[in-house]
Amino acid sequence: MKSQIMGLRVAGTVFGLMSLAQLTRFLTHFQVFVVGYELPMWLSALAFVFLGSLSIWMWKLSCRASK
Repeated sequence: MKSQIMGLRVAGTVFGLMSLAQLTRFLTHFQVFVVGYELPMWLSALAFVFLGSLSIWMWKLSCRASK
């Protein structure tokens, strides 16, 4: 059981860090190019919300499972 809780917390932390990276890209207007095309900034805003939601969800699940 503890390994599942640890896995949820690690996943929540990774999603949280990725979410912060997307927020940083959005706030600094860092340009990212994929195959010569610039990714729009709104994708970073969307990724921030999505990854942040996943992070919160994983942490809530880990807290509920530890009780």
